[in-house]
Amino acid sequence: MPRFAVRPIMVAAITVAAWSGFVPAAAQPTQALIRGDASGDITVANAALTYADLASLADASEVVLRAQIRKVSRLKPEQAPGLPAGTARVLIEAKTQTVLSGPAMGETVRYLADVPLDAKGKLPKLKKQIMLVFARTVAGRPGELRLVDGAAQIAWSGADEMRTRGILTELLSPEAPPRIKGVREVLYVPGNLVGEGETQVFLQTQNNAPVSLTVVRRPGMAKAWGVSLSEIVDQAARTPERDTLTWYRLACFLPRSMPAGASLSGSADQVRAAAADYAYVVEQLGECTRTRPAVVD
Repeated sequence: MPRFAVRPIMVAAITVAAWSGFVPAAAQPTQALIRGDASGDITVANAALTYADLASLADASEVVLRAQIRKVSRLKPEQAPGLPAGTARVLIEAKTQTVLSGPAMGETVRYLADVPLDAKGKLPKLKKQIMLVFARTVAGRPGELRLVDGAAQIAWSGADEMRTRGILTELLSPEAPPRIKGVREVLYVPGNLVGEGETQVFLQTQNNAPVSLTVVRRPGMAKAWGVSLSEIVDQAARTPERDTLTWYRLACFLPRSMPAGASLSGSADQVRAAAADYAYVVEQLGECTRTRPAVVD
């Protein structure tokens, strides 16, 4: 299963949602616009962010941008009901520096944020901080954003921006692998020699695009496996490199074991062989390590 590890705080990360035209008396509507759970520690050190962390954020975003915070206005407690202890709700205005992906943005963007307070109960210094923001636009409200989850704004670094740009390039490619929803069926075909055989795993995807895995057994040789993103099941398909979008789709969303009833093989031995080959693929992919929860659409 994906691993979630809480890391030390280096900067204040923020629970952000769309700014709805701030009116102090409109406490309940403002509360409803906060997306995600602000309770507990929702921050991680930037250096700890994994490929899976950034891919999850980027994959859920309509717009990704770098922005510098210009203004932070704290709301009164009665204007932000339901806040957990140790946090404050603020209205943030930030200057757009560059849009990495998505529609063009104006000079200023706005959003609400739930910010962890320091030990003295004061707001951390956010003004002039540069952030990478993973968000969706608000229909009919130019310049207003809703982050994809409560911690979808991270302190900017050149390394994180470079990694994010690489992920966005993969996501926007016509050959981008689709999102994996599950295992559709598994076939095992024995060969003519003892110990020879092939397992084919057909995956269910969000847009019904074809994705299949092939595991080939040959006597006296290590198993070979690969992934195909076409209707043709190709024995020459290659294994995906780690920290690529194809690897992320598989390592982070394949069931950890072959689902019961997925195998269409005839005999009990063939079902066991198919399950063993499936487990081999999962092992070879390695763990989908995360330092933050995956974004839930």
